[in-house]
Amino acid sequence: MARIPEDLLNRIRTEVPLERLAEGRGVELKRHGADLIGRCPFHNDREPSLVVTPAKNLWHCLGECQTGGSPIDWVMKAEGVSFRHAVEILRAEHFPTTPSLDGPPQRSSVPKLAPPVDLDADDRELLGQVIGYYHQTLKESPEALGYLEKRGLVHPELVDRFKLGYANRTLGYRLPSMNRKAGQEIRTRLQKLGVLRESGHEHLNGSLVVPILGEGGEVLGAYGRKLLSNLRPGTPLHLYLPGPHRGVFNVEALAASKEVILCEALIDALTFWCAGFRNVTAAYGVEGFTHDHLAAFKAYGTEHVLIAYDRDEAGEKAAESLAKKLQAEGIGCSRVQFPKGMDANEYALKVQPPAKALGLLLRTAAWMGNGAKPASMASAAPAAPAEAPASPPAAPVLSSPLPVVAPVPVVRTSEQPAPLAAKEEKPHAEASTTTPDLDEVLVPLGDRRYRLRGLRKNLAWGVLKLNVLVTREGPEAEALFAPPLPLSGFFVDTLDLYSARQRAAFEKQAAHELGLVEETIKRDLGQLLRKAEDLQQESIKKTLEPKVAAPAMTEEESREALDFLRSPALLTRILEDFETLGLVGEETNKLTAYLAAISRKLDKPLAVIVQSSSAAGKSALMEAVLGFVPEEEREKYSALTGQSLFYFGEGKSLRHKILAIAEEEGAEKAGYALKLLQSEGELSIASTGKDPQTGRLVTQEYRVEGPVMIFLTTTAIEIDEELLNRCLVLTVDESREQTRRIHELQRRASTLDGILASRRKPKALKVHRNAQRLLRPLLVHNPYASRLTFLDEKTRMRRDHVKYLKLIEAIALLFQYQRAVKSLTVDGEVVEYVEATLADVALANRLASEVLGRSLDELPPQTRRLLVHLDEMVTGLCEKHGVAREDLRFSRRDVRSATGWHNSQLAIHLARLVDLEYLLVHRGGRGQSFVYELMWAGEGKDGSRFLPGLIDVETLAGTDAPATNAATTESFRGEKGEFPGPFRPHSGALPGGFRPDETDPDPAPHAHLNGFSHEEAETSLLGATLGIPSYPLPAPRLVMRRASERLS
Repeated sequence: MARIPEDLLNRIRTEVPLERLAEGRGVELKRHGADLIGRCPFHNDREPSLVVTPAKNLWHCLGECQTGGSPIDWVMKAEGVSFRHAVEILRAEHFPTTPSLDGPPQRSSVPKLAPPVDLDADDRELLGQVIGYYHQTLKESPEALGYLEKRGLVHPELVDRFKLGYANRTLGYRLPSMNRKAGQEIRTRLQKLGVLRESGHEHLNGSLVVPILGEGGEVLGAYGRKLLSNLRPGTPLHLYLPGPHRGVFNVEALAASKEVILCEALIDALTFWCAGFRNVTAAYGVEGFTHDHLAAFKAYGTEHVLIAYDRDEAGEKAAESLAKKLQAEGIGCSRVQFPKGMDANEYALKVQPPAKALGLLLRTAAWMGNGAKPASMASAAPAAPAEAPASPPAAPVLSSPLPVVAPVPVVRTSEQPAPLAAKEEKPHAEASTTTPDLDEVLVPLGDRRYRLRGLRKNLAWGVLKLNVLVTREGPEAEALFAPPLPLSGFFVDTLDLYSARQRAAFEKQAAHELGLVEETIKRDLGQLLRKAEDLQQESIKKTLEPKVAAPAMTEEESREALDFLRSPALLTRILEDFETLGLVGEETNKLTAYLAAISRKLDKPLAVIVQSSSAAGKSALMEAVLGFVPEEEREKYSALTGQSLFYFGEGKSLRHKILAIAEEEGAEKAGYALKLLQSEGELSIASTGKDPQTGRLVTQEYRVEGPVMIFLTTTAIEIDEELLNRCLVLTVDESREQTRRIHELQRRASTLDGILASRRKPKALKVHRNAQRLLRPLLVHNPYASRLTFLDEKTRMRRDHVKYLKLIEAIALLFQYQRAVKSLTVDGEVVEYVEATLADVALANRLASEVLGRSLDELPPQTRRLLVHLDEMVTGLCEKHGVAREDLRFSRRDVRSATGWHNSQLAIHLARLVDLEYLLVHRGGRGQSFVYELMWAGEGKDGSRFLPGLIDVETLAGTDAPATNAATTESFRGEKGEFPGPFRPHSGALPGGFRPDETDPDPAPHAHLNGFSHEEAETSLLGATLGIPSYPLPAPRLVMRRASERLS
């Protein structure tokens, strides 16, 4: 045979484009840098593993094939031909003018096998032939047979009885080639049946195949279970042929028995069958009980179903749902209770022998119907009594003629397990006892007593490591251990009840020490496992519950709390109780902090930072406020780490609670989480963790739900701006007078009056806590909200405004028992709310002025004198020309003319007033100068703190507002002289940000504008409004000239 010319080989390797060959096989290539990638057509490729390098005209499979080469290698792999034949194919297609190679082409020396299916068979026969091919493959596959042995599915008739198979990826290689008509047709038909996918790969690749056979042996469906576990993430381990589930597995069992074991999965059903329980069938997963199952149960007259679903959350829910469906059809149901988290196959592997273990579970299955379990529905027949081991066991009592639900397969009589009561029941059996904290559990079983210790530490599913002590009592034990020895008649060891190896060692040693057979100890451990699982579940549930629950109030305690909330002098009593707790003075801080604590019941609670130097009393204020709050509604910590707050949702709720941190510096790392929790009302974080079932890393979401009231203290002079904007800052009074008051209270505590006052402290705390428990998280309707005003020249005022509104709502919420609770229906839901009153607004104004406001004492004397001069100048001009204060603009020249101060002196003091926000700067009419607006309306001349821009309550009362509840207002203010002076609603000049509409000036001054141009009308002193006015928007104002002489 002539050699292939080298120049032909080089032309094929360089000129035949590999991407065209790949696309001809249906491979979709995508650009990946200098290469092209796609799914390899030579194996079941789920992710692109084929790499084609156009620059070198080479290909390589990085997946299962692990091969590659030139275009010649591609054709050899694709067509299954020899090297010479592949060259001839490429030559004839791409270089037809080149002379043909001498001699006939040679194919591969490996002979092609006959196709496993008949190309002329119909669909039913074709599917049966595929299952037959898989069945033969299983018998020849040590790998698949080893998997069955590993799962405990060893029975000489199992494989042939159910025609089990193995899809080992060879079906496609046995079919005619794709480039042949017959190959295309047969693959198309197999794709319609679901055997092949659109990619040409087998649907059940690498799986143990369990066919669903009809009564005539026809194949109705198939289930596949992957043999390997080290698959790519996301690869399903359980597969079915596409389409709806048809047929019933092992339908012959329904015809043979009126009592059927129903498993969740086919592997579990095969486990029961191998253990000797022939009357078994299976659903196709937790939601896989089909109409075919129900129809078959009815057709064959099934009377009792033993539901053997997995003992996990999904299995429990599915079992309950299925039982209701079957009971509605008149079919009785029992629940086979495996240990927590186990299925039938896993249980049979861990508890040996499986026939006895599964038989015990069937005999003790829990009846799921109403009333007692019918006697005719016994899942297993009783074995021979223990006193007569030589007698043959009684025949099983079944509702069908075939004994398909026997307790165990045919074994020797000596191996038959006796009923639990045969050896263990005593005339007066003692019940198990458990200490409240699960330190010790005592379980008597016949003449054996078991003591379990360490259960409290097992707070994770799948772990039951206990210290087990077993002792034996009774006449037999006394005779066995006579004369009694100090260490005879007991055995103790520590073991994990979920470990088969440790249980086996315990059974052997305990049986030897106590003179018992190992089978007795094994049954005891089975009962101990069930008992320990129940106690463990209760322990975990109790651990996850809130640690502090709201105590139940007596009628007297409830009456005292209601009397407190309905007291006409409620605020006075609150302040008095603060003094009872040892906190004197600082009424503003005490009331504000108390109301902020109440605001935790709102949808947007307030947040508080108490700021002071060391030892000034910030912690005392926090402790006093928290002392009034119920224990179950507050969480206090000294510090928080950066991620700790995100995991509060695991077993702990912060909803409508107070989160207190002793020092703001201790929460520095958690600052971001605190800010987000305050603003958004919730926290969420995605973190990686191990899946408890698979051990793989998975993404887990942790969520903390609010709202929550945040309470901090700090000694820092500079507070983080983001935190400052979200919190009310309470500054502790560090004056000498306050120190004297504290000293006086400390001295008084050593007197008889102080001792008696301290004894009233627990009573006061109890009343406050019960009162706050009675406060309901109602909605608050503020009928005056649209008429309220607030400063708006800075963006931070947006959050300050929310604090002001929430302060009003907190006050209204505190007084809910002194007002009518109203309700309305929204979308079918009843919504209850209370209304805020003028008294609430008045108190909020006063507190906001003290907390958010400022004092003129902060100004230097000269700057304060200038501010007073500016107020007098602006007031005079407004009264003279009928202009509102917010519309008046003036320049530095105007101030210099009115005061006679030097320009440099004015520049210094005006700049200081601008920095302190007493003045607002606007651009002049021609854009070349600056003019000022006076934001101060004369408040605080007496040295008190004030907040500019708040509407006066007396002015608010004059608007068209709803009538105020007189009784509520009276209760708010208290009796005459009873309410503290600093908290009575203040009155005075209107704030600059508001003026009622009825005070609009006479429009006559418009006449003075005749003869002036528009440009002259925008001079600096009395120009039109250039800035954004305070809301609510005033009516259009008058445009004035800067001086009266210019208007004349």
